[in-house]
Amino acid sequence: MISPIFDAPLLLVEGEKRVLVAADIHLGLEHELMLGGISIPSQTEKILSRMQGYLEETKPDRLVLLGDVKHNVPRTSWQEKREVPEFLRSLSSVVKVDVVPGNHDNDLTDMAPLGVRMHPSTGFVLDGVGYFHGHTWPDERVVAADHLVAGHLHPAVRLADPLGHATVRPVWAKAQLLASVVAEHYGSSRDCPLNREIIIAPAFNHLCGGLPLNEPVEDPHGPLMAMVDWDRARLYLLDGTDIGSMAEIKAALGERPRQ
Repeated sequence: MISPIFDAPLLLVEGEKRVLVAADIHLGLEHELMLGGISIPSQTEKILSRMQGYLEETKPDRLVLLGDVKHNVPRTSWQEKREVPEFLRSLSSVVKVDVVPGNHDNDLTDMAPLGVRMHPSTGFVLDGVGYFHGHTWPDERVVAADHLVAGHLHPAVRLADPLGHATVRPVWAKAQLLASVVAEHYGSSRDCPLNREIIIAPAFNHLCGGLPLNEPVEDPHGPLMAMVDWDRARLYLLDGTDIGSMAEIKAALGERPRQ
């Protein structure tokens, strides 16, 4: 059973193990904001406190972090070198932690304390669920899993009120993989079924912003954009509201579905 935590960018997967899933924490984002002239204090303690609260509430057996635990690339800031290991150490003291590195996670393997299991960037499978970040093609065994969960895109939707005021809201995206794209990359194989459902998780760090999926996307953001049938994807707000398929949302806003 896979279900989101109400009003939180977290997924609870219940099988043989009870697994809490978070994506795109981006610790150290404040350093980049500072370089751009925006000064805010480190949010790592607040993010850790939030995560610990959800761990206490859900009591999972495992915590899966779906990439981009840290933020700055290609260099790692002193803030990250100081705070990321302690963040992971604090979490691993109460739950087994699995990490799939994302495109921002250079140096993370060297920073991760003992007890934190680092997986390949191509993902891994646990209890029939394939987990990967999304910036690179997942391992074929991940694609062949019964269900897939990814992050990376910070999925969101831009909604406008009758007066034209627009807001960007984080969403869960639930979709099917495009069989033709998957077959082209992996080849047709009985070990790699083509029709698989995927859930793309919103960013845990609310400072990251989001990628409005109902607007034109110029940057391909890795293979994940090409792998998914976006027009038929259903989008859900964090409170569970089903706001429809991408095609329905675009039609309501007077946009053409993607060809």
